[in-house]
Amino acid sequence: MAKLRVGLLFGGRSGEHEVSIKSARAIAKALSAEQNANKYEILPFYIQKDGRWLAGEAPEKVLATGTPLLESEQSTSSEGNLTSNPQAQTLSKWQSPSQVAQVDVWFPILHGPNGEDGTIQGLLTLMQVPFVGSGVLGSAMGMDKIAMKMAFEQAGLPQVKYKAITRTQVWSNPCVFPKLCDEIEAALGYPAFVKPANLGSSVGIAKVRSRQELEAALDNAASYDRRLVVEAGVVAREVECAVLGNDQPQASVVGEITYDSDFYDYETKYTEGLADLLIPAQLPDAIARQIQDMALQAFAGVDAAGLARVDFFYVEATQEVLINEINTLPGFTATSMYPQLWAHSGVSFPELVDRLIQLAIERHSPS
Repeated sequence: MAKLRVGLLFGGRSGEHEVSIKSARAIAKALSAEQNANKYEILPFYIQKDGRWLAGEAPEKVLATGTPLLESEQSTSSEGNLTSNPQAQTLSKWQSPSQVAQVDVWFPILHGPNGEDGTIQGLLTLMQVPFVGSGVLGSAMGMDKIAMKMAFEQAGLPQVKYKAITRTQVWSNPCVFPKLCDEIEAALGYPAFVKPANLGSSVGIAKVRSRQELEAALDNAASYDRRLVVEAGVVAREVECAVLGNDQPQASVVGEITYDSDFYDYETKYTEGLADLLIPAQLPDAIARQIQDMALQAFAGVDAAGLARVDFFYVEATQEVLINEINTLPGFTATSMYPQLWAHSGVSFPELVDRLIQLAIERHSPS
């Protein structure tokens, strides 16, 4: 049988560009592993930070080196550079590039805005070619923390108290801002977490313990997004569960994240040695099963597909489990929590990548 040509799409315009490259390298290695090498051919596509799409030698170089492409290294060939002018893209750019037309199934591994928020999923849907992961709705709801929380409420999943606000409330009227802070303090108290609604990897997130810190955090978060969420702080263990599947998904063993920093911020997530992953988490069996069940409910609640990692707070003092968030395109390096959870559940990294591609094809096929 002819090999399936997998369009490995990575890089992107978000602040998680470098993380995407690491994930793509791990996936490329898994696709080249012995059990997959005769099934798949990799066609890499690299999106630069300026939005330019590159095929051919340029993405292969990025995969080989693990570093973003410098401006001086950009491909100048008409075939390698799929969108040489991002500001003047037209439909004709997409009608005939040979590399795009050859793809049998897409594997987007773009983290953050323009990668896991439904935008690239909409483009891939228009191409009418299977792609790994959630569609437009699941991706958008999984990215927007406010929409996500509303979906969790609808599904009956317990979560921390929160308040959704907008940039307009923070910036437009100096007289309204103090009242807004009063309402947040009354509803949530301290400590609290201020977050942009649509950014990943803890970008723009701050833990606040006073009015002064709250005001500064709201102003900072508003510079990242027009929608913000403030959450009540909780003393709890942070545990995670991976989900794999489409209409009949499965949940992995439960893992736990431990760290010494004040909270699980960007630096702690991506600096080696600052956080430890404990798999499986040392939890009562009933609690572990509850977390797995809630992960599957959350997956269905946002209409996710293929893969997701669901994060929870376990309040040990009260035996309470609170859902935190769902990530529909989690980090995918060999040391990331998602593939490690499945490795401890009996699914190796190469097998996991293979199953995700097959799930993409299954979901795209007419029933």
